[in-house]
Amino acid sequence: MQSYPSFLLENAVNQLAKLPGIGKKTALRLALHLLKQDAKDVSDFAQAILLLKNEVKYCKVCKNIADTDVCQICSDASRQTDVVCVVETIKEVMLIENTGQFRGLYHVLGGVISPIDGVHPSDLEIESLVERVKAGGVKEVVLALSTTMEGDTTAYYIARKLADAHITLTTIARGVSVGDELQYADELTLGKSIINRIPYSK
Repeated sequence: MQSYPSFLLENAVNQLAKLPGIGKKTALRLALHLLKQDAKDVSDFAQAILLLKNEVKYCKVCKNIADTDVCQICSDASRQTDVVCVVETIKEVMLIENTGQFRGLYHVLGGVISPIDGVHPSDLEIESLVERVKAGGVKEVVLALSTTMEGDTTAYYIARKLADAHITLTTIARGVSVGDELQYADELTLGKSIINRIPYSK
């Protein structure tokens, strides 16, 4: 068991170790690194985290994170507004944007259906997607979900909910291997999958 020379150091290590992928050894290294920094740098770091938590908003259109009520993508007049790409999380928006191959809009679900993990359709932004499509102006919905059982279940559920919406429903081409998490796909593969999207078949 690690012994610490200071309760304050131990407390900082315990807090840093709560971050994903950060163990106690890495947390200790980060805490000691912060101790060596100028007080202003550490204050700026802490302030950035607090601002992120307290000030960041969720776009009222697509549920992406934003600094204002509507995110930069949704407010960009050059985007193709009649094509909406449905993704699991904000990370996938960033990944697809990095490919430079998609100029439509997005809809962030906030996860995928996974009863074993206690995630049900009502826990996700599926109804807001349905309402968005029914409001008109959307011609195509692209299902860019991971090719896992949970991703496929979510895609199937959304397809049923949009069955009467008179839109084109597509899914990304399977350049992304079956069973893969979308976030681990390289940008070239993901970009080609977006370009070569195919009609969604239940």
